[in-house]
Amino acid sequence: MRLTRTFRTALRGPRAGWAAAVLLATTAAVPAGGPAHAAARCEAPGAAAPWQVARVADWVESIAVDGRGRMFATAYFSGRVYRIDAPGSAPVALTGNIGANGGIVVGADGQLLVGTGNDLAHSLTGDLFPTSKLLRVDPDSGTVSTYASGLGGIDGVALAPDGTVYTTTLGGRSIGRVTADGRVDPAWARVPQPNGIAVSPDGSEVYVVQTTVAPGLYRIPVGDPAHPRRWLSADAGDALALPDGLTLDGLGRPLIATHAAGEIWRAGDGGLCAVESGLPLSTQLTYGRGDRGFSAGRLYRAGVDGTVHEVPAGAEPGR
Repeated sequence: MRLTRTFRTALRGPRAGWAAAVLLATTAAVPAGGPAHAAARCEAPGAAAPWQVARVADWVESIAVDGRGRMFATAYFSGRVYRIDAPGSAPVALTGNIGANGGIVVGADGQLLVGTGNDLAHSLTGDLFPTSKLLRVDPDSGTVSTYASGLGGIDGVALAPDGTVYTTTLGGRSIGRVTADGRVDPAWARVPQPNGIAVSPDGSEVYVVQTTVAPGLYRIPVGDPAHPRRWLSADAGDALALPDGLTLDGLGRPLIATHAAGEIWRAGDGGLCAVESGLPLSTQLTYGRGDRGFSAGRLYRAGVDGTVHEVPAGAEPGR
């Protein structure tokens, strides 16, 4: 097994156990020549190839963009939140180590909501002992406060139109929920190995990625969380693709980042197809916002090696 210098260094970090498990699984899943199976392309290729627009010297777990076109990233090993003001700008450490190694979203008030506890211990015990916090971080000053506590180790974070926040715990089954008035339910719904998460535009369904064992995508009716519905399953050849982060395009279709497959999948009633390929160890996707910086209509992808790429194949100029 051959690991890059970046990954060898990462495996010596404070959360090495969890990182090692993911990297070992990923490396085992990918032959030397690339993924064993590739999803069919969504449409004929024609867009420019992805290009790097930023890099954080850490494993980037999640990214989000605010209305001013600024990108924010959670760093897995250092536990920091970074701000990147525009493509090509140097990342600025907005916080110190606050355990911010999970998902990140931008609230309606412009404040950041950041998940903690996405390490091996909290992830594996989060269903039984939900002690992790969802933090509020000021995007300008970096001031940190607790938004909610009593959740399982937080990997994915999603924000609904009504202000409800949903979270996933990768090492367990629990989907957490925090209502806009602060009520916390650490086990609002249950899905095996839940990872990426997003909410439908009308707020009626929560989409959740199952990463391992039987990769696929669930739809959870907000009005009936006890009955999640498995919507799509990866093909047998993608059983080790390790799908991770999740966002929605302008039509409300889920886009999924994959580790081992190195593809960005789009989900629809016809199944899963590949929007882009050649981006191994991807962790999260997000669309830009506003009219500057990481602007609206542009799709961005983050990865384990800390790079952020713009992905023209997923662009939506009229978004």
